[in-house]
Amino acid sequence: MTTSVEKLKRNAASLRKPSCSIFSTYVSQQAHCILYTIIMASQDGNEAVVMETEGSPKKEESACANLGDGDAEANEEIGQEDGRNSSTQCQASVSNGGDTDDGKETVDLKIIWNKNKYDLRIPLDGTGASLKERIHSLTGLPPSMQKVMYKGLLPEDKTLREIKVTNGAKIMVVGSTINDVLAVNTPKEVIQQEVKAEENKKEPLCQQKQHRKVLDKGKPEDIMPSVKGTKERLPTVPLSGMYNKSGGKVRLTFKLEQDQLWIGTKERTEKLPMGSIKNVVTEPIEGHDDYYMMAFQLGPTEASYYWVYWVPVQYVDAIKDTVLGKWQYF
Repeated sequence: MTTSVEKLKRNAASLRKPSCSIFSTYVSQQAHCILYTIIMASQDGNEAVVMETEGSPKKEESACANLGDGDAEANEEIGQEDGRNSSTQCQASVSNGGDTDDGKETVDLKIIWNKNKYDLRIPLDGTGASLKERIHSLTGLPPSMQKVMYKGLLPEDKTLREIKVTNGAKIMVVGSTINDVLAVNTPKEVIQQEVKAEENKKEPLCQQKQHRKVLDKGKPEDIMPSVKGTKERLPTVPLSGMYNKSGGKVRLTFKLEQDQLWIGTKERTEKLPMGSIKNVVTEPIEGHDDYYMMAFQLGPTEASYYWVYWVPVQYVDAIKDTVLGKWQYF
């Protein structure tokens, strides 16, 4: 009997050691109950109870082990759920970058304005209007006051891809800020009057040395015919057969839809916005009243004059009206 009681005590002691934290208190209480039952049964000499009790801890341990396995599975599910939540949060933080250019094909541009250069990266599928907005953020120049040049005047409604803008392209920007306009608020009419008054004080242009060396070459071989005593609208083809200040051939093309004057030579073509030309100076060529010499004023001084010689007389007024803002409708 003593041996059986000691076994029961050991079994009860083993039951006090919980195999899972959730049911430790419950198992301890059951162990006390079992021990009490065994002691009472041993006093009565009931060995059957002893044998039954020896098997009981195994059932409890099995039940507790099963519960422990279930608890482990629950912990694993919780861990997996936490992993999914963490992954979801991470994905959410990445998706917040939708306002950036990530994932879009971009192009790097060099913006040149007022002798300043700016580096700009912009989506290739952005429009000319969106480019103006980005230029505004860089320079402070309002889009409405910008003239953006890339192989001509940049259209606002087309994408940079459609315009075939390449990586590293130089974008020329012409325009003045509102403060600059307010600071220099001299009307074109005032400038023209000042230039005219200054011309009256000087000797005739045809007699000045700088012009004489060009005029002495005589008329160009491909000069356009003149019609004296009449005024004609600008032709639909470029005006050609003229000389520039260096004596090279020059042609004038008026791109009214782009508000530009193109001055073309053998080497290059200058595309000038009409608004950048401050004045047009003209004078008939001495001894050839049916042809004129003409200068486009591109800056504040005479050094900015671009001279053209042997302009047919019938187009002189049409050129001045077109460049200075008196548009003709065809």
